[in-house]
Amino acid sequence: MQSNLKRQAIRQTIRQQRQALTAKQQTLAQQSIVKQIQEQQLIQANDKIALYLANDGELNPQGIIEHAWKIDAQVFLPVLHPFARNHLAFLKYNPDTSLINNKFGIPEPQLDVQFICPPAELTHVFMPLVAFDSNGNRMGMGGGFYDRSFAHVHPKQQKIGLAHDCQQVDNLPTESWDVPLDMIITPTQLVKVK
Repeated sequence: MQSNLKRQAIRQTIRQQRQALTAKQQTLAQQSIVKQIQEQQLIQANDKIALYLANDGELNPQGIIEHAWKIDAQVFLPVLHPFARNHLAFLKYNPDTSLINNKFGIPEPQLDVQFICPPAELTHVFMPLVAFDSNGNRMGMGGGFYDRSFAHVHPKQQKIGLAHDCQQVDNLPTESWDVPLDMIITPTQLVKVK
């Protein structure tokens, strides 16, 4: 119970800090992240990468999406799974993909089974987060969608958290079902955990 209250307090505080960032701070953060990904050559042609569309002050990965398209990597966006409750499915995303709002008001591709990529086939999963620590622990919005979707995936898959620097905490309380990150990228640092 105590851990749950602490998690709620962290989630509330960090979300407020993230939402308070100015449009200029968001733009500079996005540019810095893209530059780091390009310099590290994290994404290659033919990689299958999961990204997301920013919501609630999350670090915007639009520049990463455009970089991936430019080098012929395949981009997939999460959609609420139609049959597995509180899980995600991943659908191919191109510049001409039409989007619809899900029940949380977040845009996602319209479900079409011919464009689904099983989570285990994704080479890189760039995840949004509310808070993180240097040990690779990630706190999301509280629904557990990413944790459930990536509980049993290939160990070579890179799970990468994207965050603003203000989202880092010293020590994040964890639960047994939390899926740790392999790397976290912020505007000022790239933290490799494993």
